[in-house]
Amino acid sequence: MAGRLEGKVAFITGAARGQGRAHAVRLASEGADVIALDNCESARTTTYPGATEEDLAETAALVEKEGRRVVARKADIRDFDAVSAVVQEGLAELGRLDVVVANAGICSAAMSWEIPVEKWRETIDTNLTGTFFTVKATIPILIEQGTGGSIIITSSVAGLRGLPFLADYAASKHGVTGLAKTLANELAQFSIRVNTIHPHGVATGMQPAEMFELTQKYAATLGPIFMGSLPDPVSQPEDIAAAVAFLASDESRHVTGIQLPVDLGTLAR
Repeated sequence: MAGRLEGKVAFITGAARGQGRAHAVRLASEGADVIALDNCESARTTTYPGATEEDLAETAALVEKEGRRVVARKADIRDFDAVSAVVQEGLAELGRLDVVVANAGICSAAMSWEIPVEKWRETIDTNLTGTFFTVKATIPILIEQGTGGSIIITSSVAGLRGLPFLADYAASKHGVTGLAKTLANELAQFSIRVNTIHPHGVATGMQPAEMFELTQKYAATLGPIFMGSLPDPVSQPEDIAAAVAFLASDESRHVTGIQLPVDLGTLAR
């Protein structure tokens, strides 16, 4: 039985580990070939280590294990020319582009007025401008092909709610949510759908230690904002990848401009 994405090609950023890797493997299992991009470096202003080139190679191997082709390259989404070059190389090798998963991002925590200027700039440049560069490099290809497509942007619960300690992150994720809404309106005439997904806590390598310290310190006053309704404490990357696979597939062909929470019921409160 053919997968839902048989014959399609997906471009995924932040693909070396975590959610990006889960997306690559899940879409490959559904029949897609994959263009996988990651900068394979640690951010200057985060406390957790970034992905490595070995991580990206492992993602590529896992895609190939699913029987699919993969073009895996190191590039920084803040560098528009580098992103464009990877997309063009993948297009030349794999023949087309159908799905764009703008997933790469960083996160750190601080009280809003204590955020260092450098941290603010790196978060906005990566999460918002990098996402814009990702779609800017891919939309003309989708339009020229004339066969529609699906763009999926990783936002967050922080893209719909003012989560404490995450002002720069929340600003960037609200930003990509607004970007997606505008793109959904502009691109509908080309049968290109644009949607955002909004995870809460996900078990990945993106775990800023200072976030846990702040949530414990202010547990009595701000802790309830982070509570989910479902019993699982966090989501797994595969939980988010299942939502991405649906939005990438033709099963969601009439779905565009939505904000899909995969958040353990956090936003239900």
